[in-house]
Amino acid sequence: MSSSQTIAFLFPGQGSQAVGMGRDLAALYPVAQETFDEADEALGYKLSQLCFEGPEDQLRLTEITQPAILTASVAAFRVLFSKGIVPTYAAGHSLGEYSAHVAAGTIDFADAVRTVRNRGKYMQEAVPVGEGAMAAILGMKLEIVREACNVAAQGQVCEAANINSPDQIVISGSKAAVERAAELAKQKGAKRAVILPVSAPFHCALMQPAQDRLAADLKALTFRAMEYKLITNVDAEIIDSPESARDALIRQVTGAVQWEASMRKLIDAGVTTFVEVGPGKVLCGLMRQIDRSKTCLNVENEESLAKTVNHFAPSSATVL
Repeated sequence: MSSSQTIAFLFPGQGSQAVGMGRDLAALYPVAQETFDEADEALGYKLSQLCFEGPEDQLRLTEITQPAILTASVAAFRVLFSKGIVPTYAAGHSLGEYSAHVAAGTIDFADAVRTVRNRGKYMQEAVPVGEGAMAAILGMKLEIVREACNVAAQGQVCEAANINSPDQIVISGSKAAVERAAELAKQKGAKRAVILPVSAPFHCALMQPAQDRLAADLKALTFRAMEYKLITNVDAEIIDSPESARDALIRQVTGAVQWEASMRKLIDAGVTTFVEVGPGKVLCGLMRQIDRSKTCLNVENEESLAKTVNHFAPSSATVL
């Protein structure tokens, strides 16, 4: 691999799921199939079948979506790793932070699968269906979005939840407050304000009951020393200690995802090439909005894997 390239692996979060994810990698690479088998065993049901065949409505259930994306991402990572492509840094968007920790060796994969299943369940149960909402605000500065949230709250919860790029901020909170904030953002000049089809208001104060339950699970887990440095969502800080990792995953449930700041921190640290590992290309899309000069590749199937491996050739080709 070219020594001139400093690599960060990026792992996607909820919303990147798709029926068929991981299927061709599992068919072609034993290490990917073994990953799905391990997840099936850890959960006690055929998660692999839901990933490969659907149905889509089941794959969209939060407590299935979260372990499904984690498993598809870890399977892709293990195949990429077997090709000799190794990152210096790792980062994951929300749920993806767990995939990043599995890749870095911080958390055992089976433990992570069970933990994110519970994470999804706790998040779903924290707020009754229909009482919370999230909305994407496009083309508006963060301070103006926050101002709109503050005005719209009217005693309810309404917060910036995902600060994804200069062009995209997602807000979260009580349904009526989020709807008011979205309308206000349009009036203040946002390009668009779109209510998102999500099952719960993630990354806001309404998730406190979920955070409290998940904290107990995470405190019971073994966290090990990391093989790669990792940047946390909640602080946009590069960490390398197990205790920092645990603390950041706990606070992440109610805390905002500082994705743009995280990517800028990695760019400042010298990262030249980003590889989105797992289903979809959402994070590569955000990188184009953050810094178009950076290379962002992805690995979700055999075709994208071949392109990414080829990018790191000829020196990485010797390990194929």
